[in-house]
Amino acid sequence: MQEVADLPGRYVAFAPKILLDIFPWLWKYRITMQGSQRDFDQVTQFADMFSAMGTEPRLRIMQLLLSAHPEGLVVSEIQSELEIPGSTLSHHLDKLKNEDLVRVQRESTFLRYTANTEALQQLLQFLYAECCTRNRAVKTKKMVRSCT
Repeated sequence: MQEVADLPGRYVAFAPKILLDIFPWLWKYRITMQGSQRDFDQVTQFADMFSAMGTEPRLRIMQLLLSAHPEGLVVSEIQSELEIPGSTLSHHLDKLKNEDLVRVQRESTFLRYTANTEALQQLLQFLYAECCTRNRAVKTKKMVRSCT
């Protein structure tokens, strides 16, 4: 231990190992936090997607587009249904499009928006894996019943 006392930097280097011996659950947390870059990027992407849907108007837009799936709706239909001013609606649709939550297709002078169900499925799988598979915080049967 004298070696450790002489070199404070070395003591700090040993500190995590000592803590992991005392608190084994920290090791699991450390491994989780050191996940692959791909996992980190995916979580970041999902966080951005959730953030994009995290306002009332955007969530209503997503509900509306999902109810009109697979045909989708043109901007004027969305606007009349939700009574959102055109410039504000454009901003919300751009945010959803930038996060790949909606797709847009030009039809002559109209823009038709559809929900990107593949992206939504990825989001749901991410949540499902955490809450129903890994730690079973939510019972699978309850999830299935709520979706039917």
